[in-house]
Amino acid sequence: MSELRPLNAMTVDVEDYYQVSAFEGVVDRARWDGYESRVERNTRLVMDVLAAHDVRGTFFTLGWVADRHPNLLRELVARGHEVASHGYEHRLLTSLTKDAFRADLTRAADAIERACGTRVRGFRAPSFSVGLDNLWVHDVLREEGYLFSSSVFPVRHDRYGIPDFPRHPVVLAGADGGTIWEFPMTTRRVLNRNFPIAGGGWMRLLPGAVMRRALRRENATGAPTIVYLHPWELDPEQPRITAAPRKARFRHYLNLGRMRDRLDRLLATFRYGTVSEVIATLDPVAARTSWSPPVRTGLS
Repeated sequence: MSELRPLNAMTVDVEDYYQVSAFEGVVDRARWDGYESRVERNTRLVMDVLAAHDVRGTFFTLGWVADRHPNLLRELVARGHEVASHGYEHRLLTSLTKDAFRADLTRAADAIERACGTRVRGFRAPSFSVGLDNLWVHDVLREEGYLFSSSVFPVRHDRYGIPDFPRHPVVLAGADGGTIWEFPMTTRRVLNRNFPIAGGGWMRLLPGAVMRRALRRENATGAPTIVYLHPWELDPEQPRITAAPRKARFRHYLNLGRMRDRLDRLLATFRYGTVSEVIATLDPVAARTSWSPPVRTGLS
């Protein structure tokens, strides 16, 4: 394809297979160090796949991983990738107060910056856990000097989502005049409903051709898209967490063996870069939004 295409964001949530939110009920954080670690191997595999297509991405990394694998973060930076924050211990933001979130954010940034020596400018909430009840997350990020967040999924889902949120990157302004970019996860609008096409489990669930067609249609409007994945999704041989609920196991292990091929096809079809690189192509004035949460009625 020779025509000029929008630059899209390639993102990776750097966490190990046992650290996902769906396994919280059966995997105690106090026991994380007792599990076989595969995050270095799998993250390097992701880097190798991206390198084969000359793509650099944004790696949203747990501070917990940074503290234990500083060489991995240094390698990410050395290979030209952007390192951002995914919180310290993958705690859902719906479980944190504003002060607890600020403390977790600081702890994660300190660990990442100590490991690789670069300033953390971006953040992704674990499991996209920014919703209508904690939109103050953006205020805290602005106050702490972050450039961007990629924490909102504009869909209806049993675990996350703000279905009425803008579908494309927007600039959110605070009462003090400060701003931050929010790069929501990509959806396709069909019959007045948003359908997820941003990767992760959706990339493993949807037929590859269907996802690529939907992403092409978004790019055809001139809008950038964003894709996300986890290093463990390229590891079909990972240890199984058999005690997890059936739905969690289905979502986690579905089509792991197909993920690498689907990632290769995306990288060969679209232009990708880091979140910061994509934001640099956008007009912050045009992207500034007046969106506000819908007014709730009735009893809470």
